[in-house]
Amino acid sequence: MQVPQISVFLENKVGRMADVTDVLAANDINIIALSVADTSEFGILRLIVNKPELAYERLKKQGFTVMTNFVVAVEVQDVPGGLSKILRVLTGAKLNVEYMYAFVERGTGRAALIFRFDKEQEAIKVLQSAGVNILQKVDIF
Repeated sequence: MQVPQISVFLENKVGRMADVTDVLAANDINIIALSVADTSEFGILRLIVNKPELAYERLKKQGFTVMTNFVVAVEVQDVPGGLSKILRVLTGAKLNVEYMYAFVERGTGRAALIFRFDKEQEAIKVLQSAGVNILQKVDIF
């Protein structure tokens, strides 16, 4: 029910993201989704990749500050209001979204939303009860 996410902490300077993507490319690791959050001094690059264990290992070996955590991926129709329906379910259950990002599943008319919740197991139960499709690692990779 949870999907591994790689988080890389980067100095906010030219070329650091390119350095990360070079390591991934050299190891045949495909980026499926990503999000970047930044401040003036550093950033957090969050990645969903097809080979998370290898990505972690290779980035760590290259000296990056990297960690793996787990997020929840849900499927939603790629139509106006799709996200709103999911957020209303969560709001109704008084569940907080710490962060989220999304990607469109090519040619399916559906999108995947990547969520980090403060109460992850509770959020999964609430979403499933509302008929939301929780994606597995195999569905994404």
